[in-house]
Amino acid sequence: MAKLSSLRVVIVGVGLIGGSLARALKDAGVTREIVGMSRGRESLDRALELGVIDRAELAPGAVGTADIVVFATPVRAMPDVMRAFAPHLGTQTVLTDVGSVKKFVCEAAERCLGQARTRFVASHPIAGTEHSGVEASFASLFENRSVILTPGEGADAGAVEVVESMWRLTGARVLRMSPERHDELLAATSHLPHMVAYALVNCLAKHPQSEELFRLAAGGFYDFTRIASSDPVMWRDIGLTNTGPLVQAMKTFRNELDAVIRALEAGDEARLQEEFANAKRARDQGLARKNGSQ
Repeated sequence: MAKLSSLRVVIVGVGLIGGSLARALKDAGVTREIVGMSRGRESLDRALELGVIDRAELAPGAVGTADIVVFATPVRAMPDVMRAFAPHLGTQTVLTDVGSVKKFVCEAAERCLGQARTRFVASHPIAGTEHSGVEASFASLFENRSVILTPGEGADAGAVEVVESMWRLTGARVLRMSPERHDELLAATSHLPHMVAYALVNCLAKHPQSEELFRLAAGGFYDFTRIASSDPVMWRDIGLTNTGPLVQAMKTFRNELDAVIRALEAGDEARLQEEFANAKRARDQGLARKNGSQ
């Protein structure tokens, strides 16, 4: 593993993930400076006030002497951001991102980063909360969480090692896979649950007696729909850049829901119990495997 020390890190988009990464790297004692960048000043000023970053910049030229640049913008903004930054990047600067969709981002890097594309190593920390903004960031967000790297075939081996080492410094477990495999898996395990949560909340919100429904909703509803409070712009972009795998996952889910509806309509007690028992067993076994791997 590469040894990282005295790093100048530029984070483009200092929100929950970018801010938490900045805090974690500061706590690890490996940075000489963390520079926050954004198109707007308000979030950067707040990041400075909180001590999350050391300096704020608006112009892409500030990345020239960076050791690592992290793109933490909404996914669909990344092509334009990469294109704007490409002429200013140092010849040794390593680049990564934190996007929840990888095929779209990797293809954007190939098109937009020029010669720096071989030093781009796509990554996705499987971590987050329903809150957004730099105020919600905290240093331990990535501890014992998985971070998936999807380096391209032509990725510089040294750059891959730097990015992997950076994430390990935050306490994360690092995995590698192809962008396509990442998007297929995350469509089912992350993107689908968000779509279901948004749809369920909207279903109740559009009900003629929505106020009473929300007033009577118990912990189960709020536990299940917590993620519907996530950033709508971020999840809009995820949906529109991973549409194929996500729609397939949603159709599969719809088939399962239809099966439950048919069992209810038929009064099929055995089928209902079987469906629920299978789900309980699968979840319990999944949690046991997950906890055993930590």
